Amino acid sequence: MNALLRGFLYAAALLLFAGPARCQELQFASLGDVKLQSGQTLKDCRIGYRTFGKLNERKSNAILFPTWFTGTSGDLAGQIGPGKVVDSSRFYVIAVDALGNGVSSSPSNSKQQPGRDFPRFTIGDMVETEYRLVSEKLGLKHLNTVIGISMGGMQTFEWMVAHPDFLDRAVPIVGSPRQTAQDLLLWKAQLRPLQRSQSPEEAKRAMQAIAGIHALHLWTPQYHVERTKPESVDELLDKQESSVLAHDPNDWASQLVAMIDQDIYRRFEGTPSRAASAVKAKVLIVVSLTDHMVNPVPALQFGSLLGARIVELTGNAGHLAPGSESPKVHSAVEEFLTR
Repeated sequence: MNALLRGFLYAAALLLFAGPARCQELQFASLGDVKLQSGQTLKDCRIGYRTFGKLNERKSNAILFPTWFTGTSGDLAGQIGPGKVVDSSRFYVIAVDALGNGVSSSPSNSKQQPGRDFPRFTIGDMVETEYRLVSEKLGLKHLNTVIGISMGGMQTFEWMVAHPDFLDRAVPIVGSPRQTAQDLLLWKAQLRPLQRSQSPEEAKRAMQAIAGIHALHLWTPQYHVERTKPESVDELLDKQESSVLAHDPNDWASQLVAMIDQDIYRRFEGTPSRAASAVKAKVLIVVSLTDHMVNPVPALQFGSLLGARIVELTGNAGHLAPGSESPKVHSAVEEFLTR
């Protein structure tokens, strides 16, 4: 069960509905020293990725699939294949590990800048390293689609405005172009105890508390009222703690900081209409109207400006609605990618 709970606890729902997939070999691209948006330098940057399917002769079927919060390219394998979110029998899918996830360069694996010495990075920095991966290391001049879930959806929104000529389609799923006050409250409520911890034991206690915060925001209250037995609450919390404690606290904090900073309108002087006018890709936006973890309003507002196709998930599974309503999501994505 722990493997299914990894990565924002998404696998608990998403992989359960998608089923297992054969995981392709993990590869790494070395980007050297990378100048970050903060002005700091990330030394010896390495980006992990896995590829699925075959690139066609015209190199027109490549899809980039960045990871969700703390998720890995191995976790994404459950979303790739015939009948899943992205069909690798038709597309060449590149599942990429975002900075700070413990696979790509992260506080937990950096030899030169370990732990809290790791430089601050943003969602934009994630996208720039992904762009260099596909353009410099994989030799692609264009992407058919960028698709992502949750923090992967945040990266997808960033891709739309950072490299508008590089992709034909964009599919952010339960993501957001910028954070609302509610989102910031959630992320900062997790970040503060991690920043204040002064020892590994304090960091562990902070992560245990964070597990409870996740349990309160992944699903809706109504979901638990209907589906969680009162006597099983301790078991649920135990599983959440076990999953969260499997992650390095500094990795967790580094990606929290990246999400807190996220706002694609910043490069357009805070004007959403200017950001929308820069987007050239066709866009499909999937939101959960009951999402307590990533507020759907900014995605809906930006989608309206774009004239994007919008799929609204209306069940009570909250942020995990893409798993509980997977047939609806899969059908919409397939139709969008193949029409």
